[in-house]
Amino acid sequence: MGKFWQHALLVGSATTLLNACATVPAAKPIMTADLLIMSGTIVDGTGEDGYSADLAVSGDKIVFVGDALTSKISADETLDVSGMIVAPGFIDPHTHAGSDLDSDDANKRANLPFAFQGVTTVMVGNDGHGDTAVAAKAKQAGYQGIGTNAAYMAGLGHIRKAVIGDENRAPTNAELGRMKAMMTSAMCEGARGLSAGLYYTPQNFAQTEEVIALATIAAKFGGYYDTHMRDESTYNIGLVGALREAMEIGKKSGAPLHVAHIKALGPAVWGQSAKMIELIEQAQASGQKITADQYPWRASGTRISNALIPRWALDGGLSGLRKRLQDDQLRIRIRSEMSQGLKRRGGAEALLFTGSLGQANVSVGITLAQYADDKKLHPIDAAIEILKIGDSRVASFNMKPSDINAFASRDWVVTGSDGSTGHPRKYASFPKAYRDFVQEEKLLSLAQFVRRSSGKTADIMGLRDRGYLKAGKVADIVIFDPQKFTPVATYQDPRKLSTGVKYLLVNGAPVIVDGQYTGTLPGKPLLKETSC
Repeated sequence: MGKFWQHALLVGSATTLLNACATVPAAKPIMTADLLIMSGTIVDGTGEDGYSADLAVSGDKIVFVGDALTSKISADETLDVSGMIVAPGFIDPHTHAGSDLDSDDANKRANLPFAFQGVTTVMVGNDGHGDTAVAAKAKQAGYQGIGTNAAYMAGLGHIRKAVIGDENRAPTNAELGRMKAMMTSAMCEGARGLSAGLYYTPQNFAQTEEVIALATIAAKFGGYYDTHMRDESTYNIGLVGALREAMEIGKKSGAPLHVAHIKALGPAVWGQSAKMIELIEQAQASGQKITADQYPWRASGTRISNALIPRWALDGGLSGLRKRLQDDQLRIRIRSEMSQGLKRRGGAEALLFTGSLGQANVSVGITLAQYADDKKLHPIDAAIEILKIGDSRVASFNMKPSDINAFASRDWVVTGSDGSTGHPRKYASFPKAYRDFVQEEKLLSLAQFVRRSSGKTADIMGLRDRGYLKAGKVADIVIFDPQKFTPVATYQDPRKLSTGVKYLLVNGAPVIVDGQYTGTLPGKPLLKETSC
C-alpha cells in the first residue's frame, strides 16, 4: 500500500508519517498488511469504552485489531497515532449533499464539509426529495468519483410530484398504482427506504394512508421509513399528533420508523420532548422499531416560505401563493396566519437570513427584523415582498437547550446534520455534538458519542459491513485529536471546515492525511442488496 503515503509526500508530511512506529518484531510475521495504525485509542462503535490497540488494513478491509507486536503483525507502512482516537468513520443519516455529489466539480464531489467532520458515509434523498432513479444516481457517482460513500432514499415528494404535481388532492387508484410502482423500482435498484417531508408542499397534501402504502413497499424489501414529520410545532396537527401519525405509519406498514432531526420547534411546544420520549419508548417496549437523528444546533434551517406561509396557501407552489396574494381577502387571511407562524418561530429577531433564492436579494447575516427595519416595513410585509420575487434561506432560532439535551441522552438517537447550504450544520454538526454533549454537558461518554455517530447509524441504515472497527469490516476510519476536534463554522460564516480530524480513510484509501485533503475520490454508492 505504498501509494497510500504518496499523498502524504505531496503535502510534506512524510517525515512525520512513514515508519513512525516501533520496529517490527524480528520473528517472522503471521500476517503482513498494507497499513498498520499503532498506539491509538480504539473506540470501536459498539458503545464499549476505548482501549489501546493497533489496527491493520489491507485493501479496503480491516484485517486485525489488537496488539500487533505479540500477534506478529507486520505492514508495508506504519502510522503511530499516540494520543489520537481511532474510530469507525462517522455516518450521517440525514443530509442534503446530493447536489454536491452529482456536481461536475470534483471539489464539490469530494464532500469535504462532511469529510472534515470525520464522516465517511452520507445518506441523500431525505425529507422526501430522493430521486427514484437510484441505479442511475449510483452509476453516475461511481463513474465521476465521490469523496465519501453515499446511500440513497426514495422520496415521497419526488414520487408525488412526478405523478400528481403540486396539487392538493389524493391520488386516483391508477395514480397510486404508478406511485407504488416507482417505489418498488427504487427499492429494487438499491434504495434504503422511503423518506418523507410531510410538512413540505406538496407532500403535506398526502394523507396518512397514502404514505402507509409506500412505506409498506419499503418494509417488504427490508427498508425503513424516514420522516420529517408533518408538524414539529403547532402548524397543523401539532408536534405530538405528528409523532403519533409517524408511529402509525411505521406500525401499519411494518417499516422501522426513523424520525428525522427530532426536535420541539418553537416556544409553544418547548418541553414536549418528555412526552415524545415517553411515547416512543412505550412503543419500543411493545416491539416497534423506532429511532431518530438529531443535530446539536438551537437553530433549524429552512426557507422563509416554509417558516411562515400556511400550507394551504402553497397549493401550486410559490406561483400559487403569488396568485393568492393578489386577492385582497386571501392576502388578509395569509397575512394573519403568517403572523401566527412568526410567533411560533420566536419573532422576527429569531429568523436569520443565510441566503437568497430566485430574484430575492437579502443580506446574509441579518435578521428579518433588521431587514424589515431597513425597508421600513412590518416584518410580515417584508417577508411577503421577498416571496413575490423569490425566497430566502433562514436559520430559525427556535429550540430550547433542555429539549435538545433530553433527546441527546437517549440511546435510540443518533447524530445527523441535516446539512444544507447556508447553515453551519453542514460543516460542523459532528464536532459540535462532541463538544456540547461529551466535553461540556457531559451527557455522553466518548464511546456513546462514537456509537451514535457510527455503529448505531450503520445498524439503522442496514450497512452491515461498516460502522465498527472489527476484522472483516470495511476500512472506513477516522482518526481525530480529542483536544482539537471542534466546530469552526458559525451562523455568520457557515462554510468553515471543522478541525481535529488528523486522518480519514474511506474504503481503505486516504482522504485526509495530516489534516489535509489528499485529492482522492474513493467513495462508493452503497446500494441495498435486494432479491428483485
